[in-house]
Amino acid sequence: MSSSNPLDSIRLNFSQGDLLLLNLALALIMYGVALDLRWEDFRYLLKNPKGFFMGIFSQFLLLPFLTWVLISIIKPPPSVALGMFLVAACPGGNVSNFLTSLAKGNTALSVSLTGFSSILSIFSTPLNFALWAGFYEPTSLLLREISLNISDVFFTVGIILGLPLIMGIFTHKRFPKFADKAAKILKPLSILIFAAFVGLAFAGNFNIFIQYIGMIFVWVLAHNFIALSTGFLTGKLGGLPIADIKTLTIETGIQNSGLGLVLIFTYFEGLGGMAIITALWGIWHLISGMTIASLWKLRE
Repeated sequence: MSSSNPLDSIRLNFSQGDLLLLNLALALIMYGVALDLRWEDFRYLLKNPKGFFMGIFSQFLLLPFLTWVLISIIKPPPSVALGMFLVAACPGGNVSNFLTSLAKGNTALSVSLTGFSSILSIFSTPLNFALWAGFYEPTSLLLREISLNISDVFFTVGIILGLPLIMGIFTHKRFPKFADKAAKILKPLSILIFAAFVGLAFAGNFNIFIQYIGMIFVWVLAHNFIALSTGFLTGKLGGLPIADIKTLTIETGIQNSGLGLVLIFTYFEGLGGMAIITALWGIWHLISGMTIASLWKLRE
């Protein structure tokens, strides 16, 4: 690649077997999320449209735009910027419902937003990623070098997110008792699974992570702070009740970085800057989300 920054040329070691396991793990995580979903959750959106539409605006429109603003200011290496665009284009993370409940936010809104955003992301993630990365010249040039086929990304996101969500909702509809029991197991298990794969990526590329972690961590902090602030200010300026503000803050600040890693290792051959910043986001958003949720809980 033409960039002189080593992050734009290094590749992280991640075998095809590891990638297959990561795909299966993410599908299992999304299935676990969907076990809590009911068709009634989508009807909730029709009865409470303001919080829902503001959540979609915050996560799918405002966050990618502000990510572009941040990248234009700090000018990270192109591969890192590409990772930031990808994280911003991903739907909400699988632990957002748990964190919303812990923070005493609007859990019904959180569950509805997670389900709808995961389905919407089949289309919005590839489109948002390609759109905003195309607006920033260094990442636009990098995408041309990689020759990414966006239609392939549509297919992958649809298989990994769409099918497990449909299966989870169907399971809850037909076998509600099993769904309730399975959800209690899969929720904590999903966090452990994702943490294990991030740890696997770190272990296989330890020297690379150590070399660049300090520099990239500052960018992760800034990006996650903007994501959390985007949700909070959207709810605040929109006049939503405090429970809904908490929900929007967490839903916007907790992104599905597991999906990001799958796409990076599938279509970008483990491109260094993308993979490192996405993996670090996956760790940090759990810490920041848990901290904020705990502080809100203590204030009640």
